[in-house]
Amino acid sequence: MDKIRRALLGQIAKLTAGAALVPLSSLASAGINSQPPRREGDPSKRYAMLIDLRACIGCQACTVSCHIENEAPLGSFRTIVSQYEVEHEETGDIATFMLPRLCNHCDNPPCVPVCPVEATFQRQDGIVVVDNDVCVGCAYCVQACPYDARFINEHTQTADKCTFCAHRLDVGLLPACVESCVGGARIIGDLNDPDSQISRMMKEHYEDLMVLKPEMGTSPHVFYLGMEERFMSRPQAKPAIWDVRTQEGEEVGYEFDGH
Repeated sequence: MDKIRRALLGQIAKLTAGAALVPLSSLASAGINSQPPRREGDPSKRYAMLIDLRACIGCQACTVSCHIENEAPLGSFRTIVSQYEVEHEETGDIATFMLPRLCNHCDNPPCVPVCPVEATFQRQDGIVVVDNDVCVGCAYCVQACPYDARFINEHTQTADKCTFCAHRLDVGLLPACVESCVGGARIIGDLNDPDSQISRMMKEHYEDLMVLKPEMGTSPHVFYLGMEERFMSRPQAKPAIWDVRTQEGEEVGYEFDGH
């Protein structure tokens, strides 16, 4: 296990090394068909996540803990923290901007209706999940996601993504990324509970909250506090190169992170 973690940490270090300058460009909108009925989960809840970018230090603890908790293949991630070098539009000064990214668990998820076998579905509490026993690995949902949040798991040959660690939430635990966040930047909770931390924060900071790609009409339920408007759409990023290693530490190739 220590060898696996060292190899993973080596990848993470190179993942965060790349940088890019803004401005940004948006993606073309993807068509969204009618949504099938939601199933499973608690219908009285609506889970969402608020990410306070003012508290994110880019340590990648969330990425590592998620990877270990969900046993993702080396080189594939359910959540990442993209790191950009941003040029100030007036002064030309360069600063580093951290942008945690994951499935947005949309109210109108484009990944759900394109699944030919309904393996990807939305629970009644809003969490979008994948039934690996049904998924055929066609990757339609991977292509439909406007947030680059899905991948085909090379071990299971099925679609994989963030699930808000639904298996942990269902037993009263926090998602791995939230529990491990050093700065307390990730807050998850039930929007239907007015006394939950996320509900209180959203009420307090309502005017300052943003979501990624609002023009897509997906109604994402990952909210960002402290984000500039120019990061609401996909940035034009230069890719950072990082190597992929086996569990034994042997280099097997390269991948590019251009998110």
